[in-house]
Amino acid sequence: MNPRVSRSSALASKATGFPIAKAAAKLAVGYTLDEIVNDITKATPACFEPSIDYCVVKVPRFAFEKFQGTDDTLTTRMKAVGEIMSIGRTFEESLGKALRSLENGRAGLGADGKGAESTMQGAEFDDMVCRPTANRIFFIGEAMRRGMSVEELHEKTGIDPWFLARMADMVAVEQALSGHKLEELDEDDMRCAKHFGLSDVQTSFPCAPTARRSASSLRSRRSTPALPKRRARRPTTTRLTTHARARSLPRPRSAR
Repeated sequence: MNPRVSRSSALASKATGFPIAKAAAKLAVGYTLDEIVNDITKATPACFEPSIDYCVVKVPRFAFEKFQGTDDTLTTRMKAVGEIMSIGRTFEESLGKALRSLENGRAGLGADGKGAESTMQGAEFDDMVCRPTANRIFFIGEAMRRGMSVEELHEKTGIDPWFLARMADMVAVEQALSGHKLEELDEDDMRCAKHFGLSDVQTSFPCAPTARRSASSLRSRRSTPALPKRRARRPTTTRLTTHARARSLPRPRSAR
């Protein structure tokens, strides 16, 4: 038996509200799962699956800039120097928060001009999209702004289309709301932006009209199959101002 409790165990405890280390200690001395009471509910035993109405995203933090010459290709070898955890009502919201918490100067998945992906072109750009690195998620976001579809990215990267479709929705909302001052956005616009993980800074990014996706491409992504056992989202009405309503933005998907 290995009694070590990794940092992932602490993260899982925070994400679910379930005291994993405490339960593990009781199991080690002879208790069974049905004999351990959940400290949160005070009623259900530990063998019950935790019930949550939010989505938790864990993102590793890499620091290849401190180790010049090191191969930054990600493999099964441990190369992260830490990790962050974010909580949101939707996957998009949680992912946006996570990317802003990496302390790398970025405002999220958006095109903030602080990464090499905004200027890189040709085969070099394609290589960064295909090769697993710490910054590949930002190159994928830029590829979506340049018109690359979820299907193309899935073929190039092998990433599950469900996650690519969620990122594509984040990019689409950013493009629809970007280029406008915050005071030009009403309450519903801001709620939509937050549901899709955008920060206040991202809503004011400049965006070239040629890079915007058409309403038909957004509608086609709605047919992307959901993850198994994923609960349907309650109907949500999102009203957008004239410049954003015309984009036929998708509705955020629930983490429930």
